[in-house]
Amino acid sequence: MSPRRPLLLALPLVALLGLAACETESVLPETDGFGAAPNLPAPRPQAVPTVKIARAVGWPQGQTPVAAAGLAVNAFATGLDHPRWLYVLPNGDVLVAESQGPAKPKEKKGGLRGWIEGLVMARAGSGDRPSADRISLLRDADGDGTAETKTVFLSGLTSPFGMALVGERLYVANAHAVVMVPYQTGRTRIDATPVKVADLPAGRNHHWTKSLVASADGTKLYVGVGSNSNIGENGLDEEVDRAAILEIDAATGARRVFASGLRNPVGLAWNPQDGRLWTSVNERDALGDDLAPDYMTSVTPGGFYGWPWSYYGQNVDERVQPARPDMVARAIKPDYALGSHTASLGLTFYTGALLPQWGDGAIIGQHGSWNRNPPSGYKVIFVPFRDGRPDGPPQDVLTGFRNARGEAMGRPVGVAVDGRGALLVADDVGDAVWRVTPASR
Repeated sequence: MSPRRPLLLALPLVALLGLAACETESVLPETDGFGAAPNLPAPRPQAVPTVKIARAVGWPQGQTPVAAAGLAVNAFATGLDHPRWLYVLPNGDVLVAESQGPAKPKEKKGGLRGWIEGLVMARAGSGDRPSADRISLLRDADGDGTAETKTVFLSGLTSPFGMALVGERLYVANAHAVVMVPYQTGRTRIDATPVKVADLPAGRNHHWTKSLVASADGTKLYVGVGSNSNIGENGLDEEVDRAAILEIDAATGARRVFASGLRNPVGLAWNPQDGRLWTSVNERDALGDDLAPDYMTSVTPGGFYGWPWSYYGQNVDERVQPARPDMVARAIKPDYALGSHTASLGLTFYTGALLPQWGDGAIIGQHGSWNRNPPSGYKVIFVPFRDGRPDGPPQDVLTGFRNARGEAMGRPVGVAVDGRGALLVADDVGDAVWRVTPASR
């Protein structure tokens, strides 16, 4: 068979996906999917999910996202290679994981369906080139808001994502393992060979990103591991220790499930108000354009959050068989919905003084939908908190990631607060890191 033959065979299916996008449309405004009590309409199971892809085109020269009133945005760094996640070191240096998903084992690629999914993700700007598999260091020594130093800090990794510094040890969550390298303040490159701390679930890696935070005393590491499927269709044997947050003993590498039933827990952050762990979670697909909402929630140790048998608490997903009413009865309702299909990935709590309007609240990077009509997400938002809990509607921080033709000039992912109190946003389609400050500056 010629190399072009599979593409020709797939074109009718790709056309079918496009037709599905035209024939379905959200019946609720995007805002209905936000808040502590989101509007949850009746499910509309889809044999073929809505496909409404914002084709990735990158930013025109000199153009940036649109900052909300009272804010300004500038490019902190450009020319990166699919920057996904950020980590700010104590000396103010910024680490950025430049990463894409690892190659799937041949037996786990999913045949023609998996190949078509690859085409869809490439159109959206993911998987269109090999993963850089590195962490770069960005340094703004003169304090002008732009990194004048950009250097490869650590290379030879495997789809790195989460990072955490504990003393003189830097931990990195690869797609298949947590590793550790020694760190010295001010270094711009590490040549030491990473030492494995603990294995992580890998294989098919339907969700490959592995986020990472350390406990306050540095003895425990917490890793977000997404599911290997939408609703367990690849068998629950492939979901062992997945759709979960794992707790790893930093000294021994021993791991246990800290919380489960979280389809794809990406962002992890400690709430400075009360020290509780929070996560942002991507929910399931193909229940309609208005279900199920992504969410952020505080994490109860030992808690179960429903996946795959229920969503947003105890709302049963009838597609999952055999039914497990016992598991549904255990499901904890999340704290705050973040909109259906918004792909809410980045999560941080604001801890600086530069932007006092964010004195108590969470910032979320919404990568943007591929399966909702009209699209949702494609923005950075702020959710105010009071007494350690979400309190009020979300507020836009950065918008304008899609142009007038609906194409994606950028897609926000990781968010972090830099050493001067500005907000940093990783943009994996724009290959940039954006910096948000008060407009007066």
